[in-house]
Amino acid sequence: MTLRHMIIFRAVCESDYNSTKAADQLHMTQPAISLAIKELEQYYGVRLFDRIGRRLKITDSGKLFLQYAIHITDLFEDMETGLRDWDSKGILRVGASITIGSQFMPGYVKAYAEICPGIDVRVVVEQSDTLEHKILTNALDFALIEGIPRDPRIIAEAYMQDQLCVLCSADKGWKEGQTISREEFKKQRFLLREKGSGTRDVFDHVTAQAGIHITPAWEAMSTSTLINAAITGLGIAVLPRRMIQPALDSGQIITVNVEGLDFRRSFYIIRHKDKFLMPSAQKFIALCK
Repeated sequence: MTLRHMIIFRAVCESDYNSTKAADQLHMTQPAISLAIKELEQYYGVRLFDRIGRRLKITDSGKLFLQYAIHITDLFEDMETGLRDWDSKGILRVGASITIGSQFMPGYVKAYAEICPGIDVRVVVEQSDTLEHKILTNALDFALIEGIPRDPRIIAEAYMQDQLCVLCSADKGWKEGQTISREEFKKQRFLLREKGSGTRDVFDHVTAQAGIHITPAWEAMSTSTLINAAITGLGIAVLPRRMIQPALDSGQIITVNVEGLDFRRSFYIIRHKDKFLMPSAQKFIALCK
């Protein structure tokens, strides 16, 4: 069993379990692909695919082998980049959730450029769940997100505290900083971030823990959209304090507390547990901390 076998197996899986597509991608013949899979199955004494007609269906053993194949081939690619491809060595691939990407990442990158001017920092700003997928597929070196990752293969380290605030129009009749009951809270129309965002994950976790089921009236990726909707009196929103401060300072909105609910959260630096971080990545993480 060789690295070549792993590359072939991974290509078949990533080609929708189509050996012909994998053969085209790898510039091989389809029989050579089938032979490599057969050699793997004979070597380990397990069936990696079930053959149903002309279709392949991955088995549980195959799913386990795929996890190893992804990690090993990614590590090999990292080694090749680090030792041979000197042009690519100066590239740092960083992910950020939408809140962190809009509020903090520009400052991080600017400060990092002053201490590591030769490193090209390439940033991807996406939902937290999308960033987790990119971490698992080695599309990112690490990422900064607002919630705890779900996959046990991802390591998360808290590096900063943040506060979500319940906000509404200043004309609603509530007073700044007052505490409302859970029953009053449940009656409101909710203006929330979209599913998959770190902010929404925190909101859903806190309300679920309290036994509160919420059906949002609005869902949006844009924080400013939700703030404007709240200012207009269309409902209440739960958003990071840093994002709402200008509207709060202008008196357009107020914030309230909810009896027994705590929307504090941490920001996390996440990476794959098997990922080797180059010194350039370690310096960026140290700067964020």
